[in-house]
Order: sequence, then C-alpha cells, then structure tokens
Amino acid sequence: MTKIIILFCTLFGLLPLVAKAPIRIGLIGLDTSHVTAFTKIINDPTTKDHVPGAKVVAAFKGGSPDIESSISRVEGYTKTLREDFGVEICETIEDLCTKVDAVMIESVDGRPHLEQARPVIAAGKPLFIDKPVAGSLRDTLEIFRLAKKAGVPVFSSSSLRYGKSTQAVRAGSIGKVSYALCSSPAKLEPHHPDLYWYGVHGCESLFTVMGTGCQSVVRRTTPEGLIEVEGTWENGRIGIFREGKGYSGIARNTKDDEIPVGAYEGYAPLVVEVVNFFMTKKPPVSAAETIELFAFMEAADESKRQGGKAVTIKEVLAKAEKHTR
Repeated sequence: MTKIIILFCTLFGLLPLVAKAPIRIGLIGLDTSHVTAFTKIINDPTTKDHVPGAKVVAAFKGGSPDIESSISRVEGYTKTLREDFGVEICETIEDLCTKVDAVMIESVDGRPHLEQARPVIAAGKPLFIDKPVAGSLRDTLEIFRLAKKAGVPVFSSSSLRYGKSTQAVRAGSIGKVSYALCSSPAKLEPHHPDLYWYGVHGCESLFTVMGTGCQSVVRRTTPEGLIEVEGTWENGRIGIFREGKGYSGIARNTKDDEIPVGAYEGYAPLVVEVVNFFMTKKPPVSAAETIELFAFMEAADESKRQGGKAVTIKEVLAKAEKHTR
C-alpha cells in the first residue's frame, strides 16, 4: 500500500522523483525499537511498507545510563543494525554527519536531544527528531531557535499524527473542530514532564485535529485515577487529552457531527513523511505547532503543581523563553 501511495504521489507531482542515489540517513540514539523498525521500512525493499528513496547508512549509539529501558537496549539494537542492515556505527555525531545527507534523532530520552541536535544543525543536515522533541520546553525552544538561525529544516512528530481519519479531519473533512478528545497510554518517566514520555502520542493526535490556538490548560484526575487535561482554544473550542489503555478519540464539529480519530496505524505513514521531508526540506509540521503542543503538556504539569488551576500557554512559554540558553 505504501508503495502505491508513493507512486501515486510521484506521478502527480506530490512527491519528488526518487533520486538515482538514495538519501543517506544517519540515526542518533539506538535505544528504541523505532531504529530497527524504521530502518527495515527504509532499507528493505521486500518489506510490505517499504518506502523508497533513502537508506539508513550510519548510526551513533547514544543511550542514557539513568534510564534502564534506554541503556539496556542499546547493544541489541546496535547489533541488529550492523549485522542485518550493514549500518556503520560511528564514534561521534560529528563523524556521522560527514557520512550522511540527513539525520533522525531517535534517542528515547528527550533530555540529550538538544546537545545531539547542535552538531547536526551546525553541519546543515535536515533533521527529524522523534518524540519527544526534547526533555523540556526550554530545550524545545532552543532547538527550533538554533535551527531557524542556521536555516536548517527540522521537524518532530509522533506516528499518531498520521492516522487516516486523524489526517482527514486535519484536512477539513468535518469542517472546523469545536471539540475533540484523544486518548493514549501515559506511562510516566521521572526525568521528563509527565506527558512528554508517552502521553505525547495522544496529545499529538489532539493537536493534529485541533490545530494551534490553545490558550489555557487545566489538569485533573478522572474518578479512575487517570490523567485528564482540558485545553481551551480560541472561540471556546475544547480539546481534551485523557490517559487510556489504547489509542483512540473523537472529533466533533459545530453541527455535532462526530468522527473517530487518534488511531495508531503503524510507522510507515510517518516514515513516508520523513523521507519526503528529507527530499523537499519542507517540514510537514510547523515549529509553531510543535512548540505549542509541548507548551500544552508543560502547562498540564504546571496546573498539577497548582492544584488543578488553569494555566495559560502564554505564561509557560514566557517562563521557558526566559531561561532559554
């Protein structure tokens, strides 16, 4: 199916013609299953969802010693990339940048993303940053500031953004969304703001259908003890993230027409966007939207700290900007 989409887009000018020499991709952070899953989709022409036009050729291990689920996985994924896909393992990010045309930061821990992005941006390489874009709102702002200053294209996204129904609503299938509720698991990691670690998936779906313009955020707990975050957009539009066991949601327009959104439909749709981004150097998600998404999640934590009071996006952004390096 992915091959058919790529061919259709190519024929109708929606995707650049695949170059004779594939785009060489470098990976940073080999502590997540995304690195092997994405590499298989990109490098293996026999796989069902193969995306042509690029090849993962080099990688830098990374890994965070204080997160067991990170450091315990590095060697296994490194071995798979090297032995199954012939990926060269580099000792430094600077060395990796000399061998590739574009970079994907895949480190499961968002905290090192800023320092990992610096040499990539300095080298002028188009950069995709897997979720979370960073480990703090401050670092998120700094990454996009550095990229803008250097003229380097950058984007970040969860794969949940690219569910078919979610994208249809984004494209206007039911008109202006007045209310949306999106759910995903929200496992916490103590080094990150609560929703940055896993709740980001449901929040990404929410912002995909709601768009930018969130003004204030209130965080509460459901009777079952689950996280629930309500955002108020301009004109009284409401968007809610709710912790859940799976990936789901609804979007509703002003006429109360309702459509399901927020489903997980695999990694291939995201990989198509990443490869297209590396070809065009045009980010499919704006820096402004990603920044507001992460400000929404930071505001949720601030609301929690204040006992469930409403917190504005403007105030958390001002605080983060004040401390940006």
